[in-house]
Amino acid sequence: MIPVCRIEDLPEGESVRIEAGDSHAAIAVFHSEGAFYAVDDTCSHQDASLSEGWVEGCYVECPLHAALFDLRSGMPTCLPARKPVRTHAVTVVDGMLHVHPLVPAVQEEAVA
Repeated sequence: MIPVCRIEDLPEGESVRIEAGDSHAAIAVFHSEGAFYAVDDTCSHQDASLSEGWVEGCYVECPLHAALFDLRSGMPTCLPARKPVRTHAVTVVDGMLHVHPLVPAVQEEAVA
């Protein structure tokens, strides 16, 4: 578990990049639509920082070639990206945001 920041220090629509340690890539943490999301910071298409991208709803647009990723699943929604980025579980404990780099974000099942 990696402490990120206090929840009030990450405003809605903003992101922060954290270093996850020697054995893990950097992680981008986003606050969007009242929720917190964490994905690998590097775009799966080319070496660009997703934390520097544009957030709209549950999506982040890569600043380099405009690939769009779903923050909930890590899946790309358009070219040029074809591979997903890893997601990471996020928890809030006593107002502090934490990322769990070894735990994928929990996916909710679609309601029919």
